Amino acid sequence: MAEDDGTARDKVTRVQHLAELRDQRLRSGAPSFEVVACVDGRGFGIRREDVKKLLIATQGKLFTLQTVERIIDSTSLKDFQG
Repeated sequence: MAEDDGTARDKVTRVQHLAELRDQRLRSGAPSFEVVACVDGRGFGIRREDVKKLLIATQGKLFTLQTVERIIDSTSLKDFQG
């Protein structure tokens, strides 16, 4: 989990890198992790290509402030509910 300032492009690069690490671990048979992103801000509203890259990297698990309430039911976080 990370929260930081920076441009939309910077955040996309970070998420894509995490997706690459996830995929490498899966290919090698090592325990892996789920890549999930929650983004907001003007940059994502005007950079449609970046949103597309995030959707691919997160395998559709991309949320905004308006949809963040769905994050638990839509990800493996639901496995931790009591």
